[in-house]
Amino acid sequence: MDFAGEDKAVYVQRTFDAIAEKYDFMNKVMSMGLDKRWRNLTVKQVGAKPGMRILDVCCGTGRLSLALNEAVGAEGAVTGLDFSENMIRIAEQSLSRAASPGSIQFVRGDAMELPFPDQSFDGATVGWGLRNLPDLRQGIRELARVVRPGGRVVSLDMAKPSLPVYREVYWLYFEKIIPLLGRILTRKAGAYKYLYESAREFPAQSELAEIFAVCGLQETGFRNLAGGAVAIVSGIKP
Repeated sequence: MDFAGEDKAVYVQRTFDAIAEKYDFMNKVMSMGLDKRWRNLTVKQVGAKPGMRILDVCCGTGRLSLALNEAVGAEGAVTGLDFSENMIRIAEQSLSRAASPGSIQFVRGDAMELPFPDQSFDGATVGWGLRNLPDLRQGIRELARVVRPGGRVVSLDMAKPSLPVYREVYWLYFEKIIPLLGRILTRKAGAYKYLYESAREFPAQSELAEIFAVCGLQETGFRNLAGGAVAIVSGIKP
């Protein structure tokens, strides 16, 4: 993948800073309005309950963090972390408009080196973020490190459908249609070309579940969404 002479971390940060304003709108368009349902399923998968402390890494504009916040309630706490300053700014704006802000904070930080002590959280999520990390395994190990024993690490991200015809249509959609929509709606076609390329390189859901296990998580597995175009992958900290 071509990062225009930059390393992946710098390229990704610059790219997401550039598309932050239109990020939620494009997610809704690309998912055909299903993104909210997928986030709610992720909240259930991590087992968020009142009083829990949950970390949302690569939180972007904070939509998943806010959904987690509703689940943990006023007696719980959610921390959303992202390295894009513009994404964090929009997340904080969304929080200021929330009916029940609860106990939630957004911090700027690096998923490769989370600024939290071991076993700080009851669970951790990452939505649409693992494929953007320069070192996938290191990112998963960091998530596992900050979760308490018995807590879940959950990823919601692009996946690889296996059904013939649907698989071909899916990849055509991401290679041709999404960058076109990106150019028309956000004037950032390159950012959405990166989405296709990163999805192509990202491990299939079954392989990612195996990587979770290699990184020390147990009872790893995945749940396909949208016919395998998207998947929730999870594991439990022993």
